[in-house]
Amino acid sequence: MKSLSIKYPESVLATLNLSTDDFEKEAKLALAIKLFELGRLTSGQAAQLAEVSRFSFLLSCGRYGAPSVQWDDEELKAEFEDLP
Repeated sequence: MKSLSIKYPESVLATLNLSTDDFEKEAKLALAIKLFELGRLTSGQAAQLAEVSRFSFLLSCGRYGAPSVQWDDEELKAEFEDLP
């Protein structure tokens, strides 16, 4: 597996009041969510990148303001056409 290294000042940890481990987990999740939101990764691929379950990943999307489901107009219409 490949790895990515990102330099950041230690002041970021103090500002966010996070440990190094927690900050790095959050950064990985934020990256995965953004790539999913842009349609570059599936939810399964993004969950794998973030090293969380797909279920946890989808639940986390809302905390970052990203939709966990991305339907186009036709999909929405088909989903709700049988409603009274």
